[in-house]
Amino acid sequence: MFFYKNKKSLIPLIIILITFIAIAVIYFSPIKQLLMFLPQITKERVGTFTNLQPEDQKGAIYVGSSNCKECHQEIYDIQSASMHTKMIQDVKKDPSVIVGDFNILPEDADFELINIVYTIGSKFKQRYMLRKDRDGKENYRIGNYQWNSENSSWQSYSVFKDWYHDAWPEDNNQIPTSHTCDGCHFTGYMGNQIRVEPGIHCENCHGPASKHVEDDVKENIYVATRHDPIRSMEVCLQCHMRNVDKRLDSLTIKDLYNRIKDYADGFEPGMSLTKYKKTMPYQPGVNDSKFYGDGVGVKNRMQGNEYVQSTMYKHGITCMNCHDPHSLDNTAQNSRGDEFCMSCHKMGSPLGPHQSSLVAHTKHELNSTGSSCIECHMPKTGKHTGKSPYTVRTHVFRFIYPKESMEYGVNNACNNCHEDKSLEWSDNKLTEWGMTTWERY
Repeated sequence: MFFYKNKKSLIPLIIILITFIAIAVIYFSPIKQLLMFLPQITKERVGTFTNLQPEDQKGAIYVGSSNCKECHQEIYDIQSASMHTKMIQDVKKDPSVIVGDFNILPEDADFELINIVYTIGSKFKQRYMLRKDRDGKENYRIGNYQWNSENSSWQSYSVFKDWYHDAWPEDNNQIPTSHTCDGCHFTGYMGNQIRVEPGIHCENCHGPASKHVEDDVKENIYVATRHDPIRSMEVCLQCHMRNVDKRLDSLTIKDLYNRIKDYADGFEPGMSLTKYKKTMPYQPGVNDSKFYGDGVGVKNRMQGNEYVQSTMYKHGITCMNCHDPHSLDNTAQNSRGDEFCMSCHKMGSPLGPHQSSLVAHTKHELNSTGSSCIECHMPKTGKHTGKSPYTVRTHVFRFIYPKESMEYGVNNACNNCHEDKSLEWSDNKLTEWGMTTWERY
């Protein structure tokens, strides 16, 4: 009788209990992370030509990150400490940003310490910008030597070799940074050809913010994560995907001699990147200065060129899922480690691995290099300069077979660790383990 009289009051308690049980099941389930990403990966795919820039943002101008910190102080502080903001640094404001040893600068260097206005980079290599106006406008050129931070030495640097072999004179003095470096490295320059501030700041990813500063509503600023996940990555791919001048769709290198550009000129976040950027050509089966014949990048800053080949990209897993774009805390040198990978790819998860244990999956002992997600699926395959060590991790996120190394010379995970073994030995081991597939290799 008591139960009958009080069952109406018990129903809400039962619902709450069931809800808590469901939450607990999801939290401890191997599909937890998949469910967390569902709102993102199920967003409507709008296609690459759709302009996603908010209507209320159009016509805004770049105003600099100092205007953002009043409302976004915490994010501003975190982002200001990241390497993005250190990509271009003003030597006059802080001479200590120079990392090169000018006591041993080669005698044939075409610059001296006193000539430097800005530095480019520092973590892996550092180049030096010198004032050299062009067509009556403020401009710069790059010195003919760069400092290799990884092996503490000076190396000669020729701009035309790094970008377009046939589009510029073979003389750094004649090649302006306005056509090579400034689009990605100065805030505002890609969109409107004005160096609003040195380095990579808020508006590089959120677009011009003058209207948002006046009226801070979400309708007048671009936030990538609100949109199609494939398209959201364009804020990263605008710079982290090597490209060639979009005008080469209809013109030739000869047509654009002495005025070709490396970056997506005119692009603002939210716009259709494919209308402004022509990706670096990759020929399957052919090694060149940018790609191995299997699509793996030879150089740095090719994460996008590689990632768009991956299954994760196609399913809407974005750069921002693995990298905090403000703090840049998950890097090749400062990784969150395998725990981060396993937060999605738990044993028994629909996302794999599909073996009974990690040892069964890797054929290596627990906590060994051979059981590291990153070492196997993101091996070091690229360099920051030709004379640097291999420190650039691939973003194709597939296993690179030893036979690919035999054919193209690309590094593979097995021999990165087993340096004393031959490629044939590694290939035979994979065959013994039954790791033969319907793939080419």
